[in-house]
Amino acid sequence: MAPSTAPTAVPAVASVSARPAAGDRRRWYALAIVMTAAFMDLVDVTIVNIAIPSIQRDAGASFSQIQWITAGYALAFAAGLITGGRLGDIHGRKRLFLVGIAGFTFASALCGFAVNPEMLVASRILQGAMAALMVPQVLSIVHATFPAHERGKVFGLFGAIVGLGAVSGPLLGALLTEWNLFGLEWRPIFLINLPVGVVAFLLGRRFITESRAPRALKLDLVGVALVTLGLLMLLYPLTRGRELGWPLWGHASMAGALVVFAALVAYERRKGARDGSPLVELSLFRVKSFAAGIAVQTVFGIALGVFFLVWTLYMQTGLGWSPLRAGLTGVPFSIAVSTAAGLSVQKLVPRFGRGVLQAGALVMGLGVLLYLAESQRYGLGIAPWQMALPLVVMGVGMGLIVAPLTDAVLSEVPREHAGSASGLINTVQQMGNALGLGLVSVVFFGVIDDGLTPAQVGPAFVNAFQHALGWVAAVLGVIFLLMFALPRRPAQHVEGAETDLPATKEPEPAR
Repeated sequence: MAPSTAPTAVPAVASVSARPAAGDRRRWYALAIVMTAAFMDLVDVTIVNIAIPSIQRDAGASFSQIQWITAGYALAFAAGLITGGRLGDIHGRKRLFLVGIAGFTFASALCGFAVNPEMLVASRILQGAMAALMVPQVLSIVHATFPAHERGKVFGLFGAIVGLGAVSGPLLGALLTEWNLFGLEWRPIFLINLPVGVVAFLLGRRFITESRAPRALKLDLVGVALVTLGLLMLLYPLTRGRELGWPLWGHASMAGALVVFAALVAYERRKGARDGSPLVELSLFRVKSFAAGIAVQTVFGIALGVFFLVWTLYMQTGLGWSPLRAGLTGVPFSIAVSTAAGLSVQKLVPRFGRGVLQAGALVMGLGVLLYLAESQRYGLGIAPWQMALPLVVMGVGMGLIVAPLTDAVLSEVPREHAGSASGLINTVQQMGNALGLGLVSVVFFGVIDDGLTPAQVGPAFVNAFQHALGWVAAVLGVIFLLMFALPRRPAQHVEGAETDLPATKEPEPAR
């Protein structure tokens, strides 16, 4: 691509306008639609986790393929999120949202009709890529649609959706797998996205207001290539390392990824100075709350990536529980996440600031240690009710973190960079998640011997789960320390604090 000269003015096709008026109900309809999309993404991840043992049995997938069904999605998601956010800034967030949700729905159909594990892995990668177009627009549309004093309430709702997605996914996945609808085994966990996606697409066309960055931008193709290459060089060998015997090329690839990321930073700095259209807006990292929040999001993603996969394998393969029993066991955790997320944003953070997030890390770590103690005490004979207390404690801790962290990271970001910032937030969290999934090969499968007899599988998986929990607790300790870099009092959204620039609105076609 030929370099541009200087930043250009707002093009004539995009007129500057304010957000929807405070009394305009359309913005709440739009919120419901984009939250539905976020809910689909969250449910899709948790629904797949609970169905993994069933997929393994029915489709004949290997442990490596099982990892790739989850990690392939996370890889494609992480690699495309920054690009997806920037494309929304350039071409319109509504437009990219609709493209993403249509593609996500189509990829879900391919997953549901996959004829072998290889097709399922490929379809999951496509699904992750489409989610990378859809998900960054969610926070961008919220940021561009709602005034600052309303965003605290909106992010509180977002936290509740996170909890609802966490509780609905395992339950829905368990029920759909247990019911074996029409003899389709695990396939309905993907096919259920079809009607939801179609409805969200049709309503999104009607109620979401188009917005884009106030300045004309161009897609940074070199930046896209460097981000994608760096992430793949880091995550691919990490995910497949144990299976391949940790070859030398894998270590070289991971080391080379650091060089690629350094080249990306240097290139983006020059690109920003030259034409003001870098893929990664490096100026965002001068915002202390954003830079610190990005570090916390990355490490938090690692903890979640490790825990949720090994938890599923522990309950269904180690303990031999059915998907429904495993799904119901997670209900206390999900309810606790949802409840604490709403309280943290609305009541606690305005009063106690950063301390709420740090308390969340400590409480979640305490829950992990309680779970470890319960698992060691009861072994293979543990019952769901004996897991309830640790899961509630973990859920409260997670809820204290998830919603206010997003709010703190985005609160001081200029609106013209909302898409780029949203893409970065989701990218680092998914990159952390993919790193966590890759580390499952080390902290979980790495302590399981090959060639286990059926009688040895249960004890081996229980022992591996306990080993992995120790790592999760250590990572949460690191998160607690990183949170000292967050502002003591994150910027609060108060009435009259609106200082954002107006969004650019694309004229709606006549209906």
